[in-house]
Amino acid sequence: MGDLAGRRALVCGGTSGIGAAAAEALRDRGAAVTILARSASGDGTLACDLEDIESLTITIKKEIDASGAFEILVNNSAGPPAGPLLEAVPADFEKAMRRHLHASHTLVQLLLPGMRDAGYGRIINIISTSVREPIPGLGVSNTVRGAMAAWAKTFAKELPPGITINSILPGFTATQRLEELKHSLARQRGVTADEVEAAWLATVPEGRLAQPSELGAVIAFLASPEAGFVRGVALPVDGGRLASI
Repeated sequence: MGDLAGRRALVCGGTSGIGAAAAEALRDRGAAVTILARSASGDGTLACDLEDIESLTITIKKEIDASGAFEILVNNSAGPPAGPLLEAVPADFEKAMRRHLHASHTLVQLLLPGMRDAGYGRIINIISTSVREPIPGLGVSNTVRGAMAAWAKTFAKELPPGITINSILPGFTATQRLEELKHSLARQRGVTADEVEAAWLATVPEGRLAQPSELGAVIAFLASPEAGFVRGVALPVDGGRLASI
């Protein structure tokens, strides 16, 4: 399927996990994909720390000047460390907000002129099911993800026609980030990592973890012309875990 041929996509955190799956799915549809990551891993990768907004701005402006505008943006970044909200300090929130909300907002502002010129834009944010139901032990993450969801919904009312913004709410997905989180929560709770995972899966009607490729397929759809009337949606991809409507 080549319905994204001629489109450029910028995928944040595209070297592993859901980001890498998104990059692969977009390439399969014909998009030219550039990955934004902490360190360059080859051609088509830009090295930049999302928490350094000044450096991020310079990097993206240079890339657009050199290679042209992007019509597709995938905002994706690893979440904050696990821990109860009662133990969080203001610096924890500031760091997480820079990486997620501030970086995403900066990228939208930088890419929007090119999307306007093309008459086509797709902004897809990878957030979390915690925007619907906070996840125990992820105090800072729950807070920041909720802010991201509200930001995206607000933008959905302000962006011009032809430029959409939507959010994906992944459930438990087989990534390195989830593996690290599982072991962190196990230490906090004094249980084994297998017990943490078993407790997670007990809440998932599908009875398994999602594969990153399943998230990638949904992201690629939202980036496609067929999704042109999907706007301002926060879509759970969670195997039925969420109990809320």
